[in-house]
Amino acid sequence: MIRRAGKLIRDESAAAAAELVLALPLLLVLIWGPIEIGNYFLDEHMLVKGVRDGATYAAHQDITKFNCTNNTIDATVVTNTQNLVRSGALSGGTDRLRNWGSATFNMTLNCVTQAGTTTLGGIYSLNTGGLVPVITIDATVPYSPVLGNLGFRPPTLSMNAKQQATVMGI
Repeated sequence: MIRRAGKLIRDESAAAAAELVLALPLLLVLIWGPIEIGNYFLDEHMLVKGVRDGATYAAHQDITKFNCTNNTIDATVVTNTQNLVRSGALSGGTDRLRNWGSATFNMTLNCVTQAGTTTLGGIYSLNTGGLVPVITIDATVPYSPVLGNLGFRPPTLSMNAKQQATVMGI
């Protein structure tokens, strides 16, 4: 019996497998960590790009579609801007991000005046008091992790992007 125990202690036939089991968690972190971080930054970039595109689109719309008297925006501009942020197209298209279905999108109008002046001319004279419409677009999308597709659910993360643009009209 003692001879058998000594032989078992000196046996090295499964040493490589034991070392692999000990090193596997670290290897998985080194492999999946950069993939997950890269995926997060790509998704965040796509969200920021979409919000920036939407603000630029809205800022180039006709100034008559922005009512500074009651801070309202024409419904067509809001719908087209949301579609542009979501898919990169005014209508149709595919979502830029996987979790867009549970996203929040806000488009607000704030009318301001230039400091030191009472009224502004040009296209801004179309608004009461020469107010300048400023668009703010805010979008929040839950992050969809790569590991989430494998059944692992890490803590919930959300990506947020916000952009402002002054309406310049056509």
